[in-house]
Amino acid sequence: MNNAAWFSLFIAGLFEVVWALAMKQSNGFTKLWPSIITFAAMWASFAFLSFALKSLPLGISYTMWVGIGAVGVSIVSVLWLNESISLIQLGCIGLILIGIIGLKIHTV
Repeated sequence: MNNAAWFSLFIAGLFEVVWALAMKQSNGFTKLWPSIITFAAMWASFAFLSFALKSLPLGISYTMWVGIGAVGVSIVSVLWLNESISLIQLGCIGLILIGIIGLKIHTV
């Protein structure tokens, strides 16, 4: 598989984290700059995902994109937004991360 496609998929996942966090900060799209950042990051996330899909399987790519976003948002929301998390929730997020790694390792 194409390394550029995998890197693009990872960047798409990071932009998903950015737009989710910016959406939270936009207060229901009532704040201008967080709203602009939300839509710009959405566009970038979709663009990078689209590039990755040129050479990676859709099902695997979409699962990894969502997983990277979910794990990333969870981590940042705990560290930056001071949201609480239980050990069981942390373990479940860890399982998502294991799934992402497993998909990458076993996708040929």
